[in-house]
Amino acid sequence: MLPTPVVAAVLAPLVLWRMVSRIKRLTTRQRSKTWRHRTTLVFFPLLIVLLAVLSIQTNPFALVGLAAGLPVGAILGRIATGKTRFEQVGDAFFFTPHAPIGMAVALLFMARMAWRAYEFYALGSFAHREFVSSPLTLVIFGVLAGYYMTYAFGLLAWRKRTA
Repeated sequence: MLPTPVVAAVLAPLVLWRMVSRIKRLTTRQRSKTWRHRTTLVFFPLLIVLLAVLSIQTNPFALVGLAAGLPVGAILGRIATGKTRFEQVGDAFFFTPHAPIGMAVALLFMARMAWRAYEFYALGSFAHREFVSSPLTLVIFGVLAGYYMTYAFGLLAWRKRTA
């Protein structure tokens, strides 16, 4: 197995690149692709169910965190959808997300994941709690999932209204 510093050195640039590309997508005009919105509406509920099942086995209180985060994310997603700029150019559909809300949700999740990585690598706590047993992590994931599902639903509703 590779030493921890080597793994961190290899993973850090990849993670930073994904963070930058995610933030860039939250601030620029994007082409609306219904397959992407539908994928979000399938992927996140499946992930929520998986995390719920796993958290019941490890720490039922973490499930409460997940359940608390989902409506907060849904409210933020609804607000962001209302502030999104929609455009139709010929047959193409575009949207410009409301950057402050999307960035706040994404950065909150990224900060939590960075903290979990710090706990794992820097503190050497290889026996740390599992991902799904942390109520705070699942609250933040719930906010992220609720936001993205509501936003994807709003984008599909807009496409249906304009098509």
